[in-house]
Amino acid sequence: MADWLPLFHRFKDEQFIIFGGGKVADRKARTLIRFNKKVRIISPDLTPALQELVDSGKVEYLSQPASVDHIVPRALVVAATDHKAVNAEIASWAKAAGCQANITDSPDLSNFIFPAIIDRSPVLVAISSSSTTPALTRYLRNMIDAALPRRLNELTAFIAKLRVDVRQRVADTKQRQSFWRKLMSGPVPDLVLTGKEAEAQLVADKALADNEGKQGQVFLIGAGPGDPELLTLKAVRLIQQADVVLYDRLVSDEIMAFCHPDAERVYVGKARADHAVPQEGINQLLVKYAKQGSTVLRLKGGDPFIFGRGGEELEELAQSGVPFQIVPGITAASGCASYSGIPLTHRDYAQSVRFVTGHVKDGSADLPWNELVHDHQTLVVYMGLSGIASICSGLIDHGMAADTPIALVEKGTLPEQKVHISTLADMPAYVSGNSISAPTLTIVGQVVSLHEKLNWC
Repeated sequence: MADWLPLFHRFKDEQFIIFGGGKVADRKARTLIRFNKKVRIISPDLTPALQELVDSGKVEYLSQPASVDHIVPRALVVAATDHKAVNAEIASWAKAAGCQANITDSPDLSNFIFPAIIDRSPVLVAISSSSTTPALTRYLRNMIDAALPRRLNELTAFIAKLRVDVRQRVADTKQRQSFWRKLMSGPVPDLVLTGKEAEAQLVADKALADNEGKQGQVFLIGAGPGDPELLTLKAVRLIQQADVVLYDRLVSDEIMAFCHPDAERVYVGKARADHAVPQEGINQLLVKYAKQGSTVLRLKGGDPFIFGRGGEELEELAQSGVPFQIVPGITAASGCASYSGIPLTHRDYAQSVRFVTGHVKDGSADLPWNELVHDHQTLVVYMGLSGIASICSGLIDHGMAADTPIALVEKGTLPEQKVHISTLADMPAYVSGNSISAPTLTIVGQVVSLHEKLNWC
């Protein structure tokens, strides 16, 4: 947990007192005079640069050694002398007087620290490394400053003006928040930043008119197999817009972190024999929230159209007249295979690939075995861990060689991913003798033999 809470403080009558007359004091003074006119420097000597600040009247100066008598009530104290012991003594004076203090190179004695600042007033960006690595802080400041658009002031003015109109026309706070999320993730910012304010205003006016009394919509989004970096750019943008998020068990905390902090989160995950919300209940929730005017996010692991029951949910939405958008995700087969160094197709080993679900019913997996046993084909089984013995025996009984390589990819694409390699004949015993937990994807075929060679990461 961070030790420093970033805050923006409005200065009125506070007095800043800087003890020290060297380069560090000069940096602090130049930062402070941009935000406060009451800056006093106390030091027997000054650098020429600091003397220029004094001569120009930008700071007040007392040519004296540091003394407890210089501490005044409500002052913000900066100890920037070249002597650590003196700085520590100044810290004790400030503490005794109830003043906040910044002690150079001693964050443990400080009540506040100076961030690196990017000033695009009224937009300010403050960056801190908690006083651990100032060089890194300056590096990040330069990177972010270079990345920020030059017309940021124009965008700020545009949004500030539009905000007045939005507050007058959208009374409900949640609706306003939803409106702004959608607007800021659309074309308006880019139009303003490229000098097309008139076009931006037309888009904003239409969005505001459409927002009044409109029905909500649903985004059906594939969250991929687990690694948040496998999300599409469109998925991230739409996740950030949502008012309500219905999410599955396989959606990671890192992916959920993209959601807006005020978004309502509804867990509808499913595990074997444990459905938090039945599928029909999920369908009804999507319709209910959309009918209330919310932007609803249905977030599914993998791809919603590959064993994700996304089609069933969209049928309900279409029947109820609820508008929706679909964003595909990387399915578990592709993600887990890629992260395991197992190509699903390969000219020398497999010219086709077959996806099946391995749900077990009455202790056995009911699969079209004759269609699955083919040379030069890769078989991928979703949700097959609990029925692995039935799957292996079924394939062998229908003609697949007992020594065919098989891989179980546990927690695929995540940092804790494990790949378990065996043969059809030996995998059931391997699973019984090892602790393997879902989610797990099963890959069967000669391509599995490439795992050792291609699993370089």
